[in-house]
Amino acid sequence: MPKKIRTAVFPVAGRGTRFLPATKVSPKEMLPVVDKPLIQYAVEESIAAGAEKLVFITSSSKESIENHFDRNPELEHVLSVSGQKSLLSIIRNIIPPHVTCIYIRQEEPLGLGHAVLCAQSAVGDEPFFVHLADDLINSEIPCLEQMRKHFELHNSSLLGVEHVHDEDIHKYGIVATEVGSSGISRVTKIVEKPARKDAPSNLAVVGRYILTPEIFKKLSSIKVSAGNELQLTDAISSLINDEPVYILPFDGTRYDCGSKLGYLKATVQYGLEHAEIGVKFSEYLKNITKPQTK
Repeated sequence: MPKKIRTAVFPVAGRGTRFLPATKVSPKEMLPVVDKPLIQYAVEESIAAGAEKLVFITSSSKESIENHFDRNPELEHVLSVSGQKSLLSIIRNIIPPHVTCIYIRQEEPLGLGHAVLCAQSAVGDEPFFVHLADDLINSEIPCLEQMRKHFELHNSSLLGVEHVHDEDIHKYGIVATEVGSSGISRVTKIVEKPARKDAPSNLAVVGRYILTPEIFKKLSSIKVSAGNELQLTDAISSLINDEPVYILPFDGTRYDCGSKLGYLKATVQYGLEHAEIGVKFSEYLKNITKPQTK
């Protein structure tokens, strides 16, 4: 019987140095794409896939994330007395009533694997999502929902992947796979940010994971890497020796919002699709990109 995934883990302790000075005070996860911060898109995707418990692995100066998902009685009062009912409904329902939020401080910046390990007590003995908010995926069916349905076929860890260009291989964890008797691709090797010549493929893991609780044993036993970080990739590399780990090349377009160009691309695309401003924004883009007559 498929195991229900109730928990989503959001590692949000990173500094966001590529967006300085914008991220000097405000977390990169709070950067807005049109009218919602990146972390809200991540939360909405996870809830759509069935998550009922949201675990944020935070650091100092990340209080605005917690504040964003908390109630704001003063603002609610202002919106109420001014008759702005639609906005009032929006901010009251950022987190549905059946969903709980947990905030855990990552005391040291020891990498993604350590951030996931920090969530162990909150996750318990169940499979869980790991969602990196930097990777914004625009799809008809939310990426984690695609993965959840795939997970139900085998109840084993699952990695969201996509093909990347050769020049980008060094930015990602890269997997080698084989197709099993069931027709599902299984990971045979995973390497963290290899040089192009050392990469087993160009299939990159891109910010979406479903992990079984066995990953915590692996994270507790692996050694810290040369960069003084506990790599999730190393733990998965150990996990594949004990249980199958599968991949899903998801349907959708991914925007790397950890980069300035990717963030701008996402802003343009989501602006074009926005119900309120999409048409006028499209007209504006056509006007500024059409050839200028002399």
